[in-house]
Order: sequence, then structure tokens, then C-alpha cells
Amino acid sequence: MNSPAASVLFVCVHNAGRSQMAAAFLARLGGDRVAVRSAGSAPADSVNPAVTAAMAEAGIDLSAETPKILTPEAVRASDVVITMGCGDACPVFPSKRYLDWRLDDPAGQGVAAVRPIRDEIERRVRGLLAELGVEAAA
Repeated sequence: MNSPAASVLFVCVHNAGRSQMAAAFLARLGGDRVAVRSAGSAPADSVNPAVTAAMAEAGIDLSAETPKILTPEAVRASDVVITMGCGDACPVFPSKRYLDWRLDDPAGQGVAAVRPIRDEIERRVRGLLAELGVEAAA
């Protein structure tokens, strides 16, 4: 197996919605060509049920995922760090490539409100793959 072309860390406060969706899309579309991590500065106990339901509609099962704590090691091990609404709660390390994706927070929302967030995340993940020079899987 070839080593991944890049490693990406998605970060949001609770690691229960946006970062979980982004990591799942990148893992599916990037395959073994991209190493994927997600974490939160204050992780929730579980993934948002509306997020799990919306991702199931897209054919991605998040039911076994659990929110993870953000560590400095995860940031250092990643080529690209993408924050999603965590503001000053996420550490910044010099020389990392940082992107901040401003997206609506799915917390407290129903599946209908999560769908457009999910679709926007998928669009951005596809764009990220193109920037990284990785062809998205079908």
C-alpha cells in the first residue's frame, strides 16, 4: 500500500456533527490516499443523531463513531487542519496549513436542517481532494 498523499484533521467543538461528516466524506472519497482524523476541543458523548441519520441517507454509517478529544499530537501529525466553528477553542501551530470552514452548526437541528450542511461539506471535501491532487472515488 502506498503512503497517503496527505493527512487531514477536521476539528469542531463537540466532534459530533460537522467534523464527523467531513471526516466520513473524506475517508470515503479519498480512500487510502488520504489519512483522516477528526476531533473536538470539548467532545460530546455521542455523534448527533440527526447527523447520523443524514449521513445514512448518503450511504455512510456513523453509528459506531464516537467524538474524540483534540490533542496537540493530532494537529502536529496532520498536513492540513480544518476548523469548523471552534474559534479560539482550537490550538494553532505555526507552519500548518489551516482552513476555517464556516458552516451552520447542526446541533439541535433536525435531519431536514442537517441535509444542506451535509451537502455543503461534501462539496468542500471534493474541492479539498482536488486541491490535494487526489482524485475522488466514485
